[in-house]
Amino acid sequence: MDLDRPSPVAPWRTLRRFTPARIALGRAGGSLPTAAVLDFRLAHARARDALLHPLDEEQLAADLEKVSGNPLLRLESAARNLDEYLLRPDLGRVLGAQSIQQLQHLAGKKFDLALLVSEGLSALAAEKHAAGVLAELLPLLRRDSWQLGPLCLVRRARVALQDHLGELLGARLALILLGERPGLISPDSLGAYLVYAPRRGNTDAQRNCVSNISARGLTTAHAAAKLHWLLTEARRRRASGIELKDEFAPNRQLR
Repeated sequence: MDLDRPSPVAPWRTLRRFTPARIALGRAGGSLPTAAVLDFRLAHARARDALLHPLDEEQLAADLEKVSGNPLLRLESAARNLDEYLLRPDLGRVLGAQSIQQLQHLAGKKFDLALLVSEGLSALAAEKHAAGVLAELLPLLRRDSWQLGPLCLVRRARVALQDHLGELLGARLALILLGERPGLISPDSLGAYLVYAPRRGNTDAQRNCVSNISARGLTTAHAAAKLHWLLTEARRRRASGIELKDEFAPNRQLR
């Protein structure tokens, strides 16, 4: 064996330039190289920190009111704290009793869209990206004469809470922006979920999702344009989820 000859590079290692996924990390004997192990531990720590990061509610509320131009409605899910939110996902899918009372004066107004923001599982995501998405999306909806419900900031919400809120408001559609489960590549990724005919009991098959809104994923402008297309088509076709195929063409519509 020629010890002076460099070891060949695995052909698939060139794929690393196309993805942030952890591939072709190399090895040190039967283990990963130290640098790869330390990088993994750092990413894991960042994901845990994102989950436990306390939401700066006042700053997020100020940012959301600035882009919406209207007072923000602050609500809470039935989960009373973070521990309950993590252990009882079902409580994050419905509004708490006090929040339901706050909405009574709005019942029956027949909005086109119920719109809510939550920290979800990553407060960092909501703080960094939610206002940016709405700054791009709201002008498009108002241009098209959508009747928008009050923008709601809902603490400790799960995806399905939009169905409860939309049902209470009598909205034709509902859209929630919330922090996604932190990953080892993006701890601050925002997700957006929309549904036509929101009501409790809807399943994931009835929702459309635009995910990975982050610095390393979809830009806020791209996400807003895709959401605008999906919402417009959902309203026109009276359908969402598996009945609404994502045929958004970004090259044609992002100009």
